[in-house]
Amino acid sequence: MSELQSLQQLAEQRRSIYALGNQLPVSNEEVVKLVEHAILHTPSSFNSQSTRIIVLFGNEHHKLWQLTEDTLRAIVDSDEQFASTKQKIDSFKAGAGTVLFFEDHKAIRALQENAPLYADKFPIWAQHTNAMHQYVVWTALASVGVGASLQHYNPIIDDKVAETWEVDKDWELIAQMVFGAIEQPAGDKAFEPLEKRLKVFG
Repeated sequence: MSELQSLQQLAEQRRSIYALGNQLPVSNEEVVKLVEHAILHTPSSFNSQSTRIIVLFGNEHHKLWQLTEDTLRAIVDSDEQFASTKQKIDSFKAGAGTVLFFEDHKAIRALQENAPLYADKFPIWAQHTNAMHQYVVWTALASVGVGASLQHYNPIIDDKVAETWEVDKDWELIAQMVFGAIEQPAGDKAFEPLEKRLKVFG
């Protein structure tokens, strides 16, 4: 198998997995090494290296989703609406861990000061940088048989996350990636026709 085929197979293998268990097929240390590699080798605009990551395992992971549940319970109007919300949160709690993705505004401000011509673009490019880190971590997890899904409960949980894990005030929470053992694979995926999504010239 060529490296290209292997990369393409991993791209296909990386799916949103919602039925997760807490018994990982690899050690916590191996998960951390995958994240470390992503941080070191994922590109960033102007080599800003502005993405920051926190990895939560076990009780810390559970704490995140409990504070998310508590926050949502305070703002969801009806018990009926909250029942479906709680079911979703419980499925996240069942996983083994969560990767929190942040962008460091201090690094972004430094870019804006050093290259003012692009000042309005750096926050946008920082989002691109963060998304690439998300994809690399997600694909790396898939490569070792770990399932994951990407969630966005920011900004409603930002303050509690910052307080609980003493997050730097310049770090903005972008996304939460729940991961764990794959208890049930992803279903079939529908694809829009390529001719609607791709144009080639020359």
